[in-house]
Amino acid sequence: QVQLVESGGGSVQAGGSLTLSCVASGGTASSVYMGWFRQAPGKEREGVAVIHRRTSGTVLADSVKGRFTISQDKVKNAVYLQMDSLTSEDTAMYYCATDPRPSCRGDSCDIRPPSSGYWGQGTQVTVSS
Repeated sequence: QVQLVESGGGSVQAGGSLTLSCVASGGTASSVYMGWFRQAPGKEREGVAVIHRRTSGTVLADSVKGRFTISQDKVKNAVYLQMDSLTSEDTAMYYCATDPRPSCRGDSCDIRPPSSGYWGQGTQVTVSS
């Protein structure tokens, strides 16, 4: 059984930074991508970042480009989301997921949730201005 456990959320002032972690256990070897999504109250879920597990190639949503970085530690089977220059617009529950579906046209990418995958329980990020 796959389990994804996120950590690292918290409260921070605008302009600050946080690093989220997602540690995976169970059968994630078949997942080509791992990713981060977020959902703010009253808003739709948004794909934030994706990493290719073999190549470590990354895809970032336009809204976080230049501010967020996704990385991984293959030995620990962990994925990280470094978030810098945070704004109140980044306030949301952040979720780690297997098998997100990135789709890019030029430099603009859309990150869709997995059609069949696993989700963590989420970690809250609150940015105060």
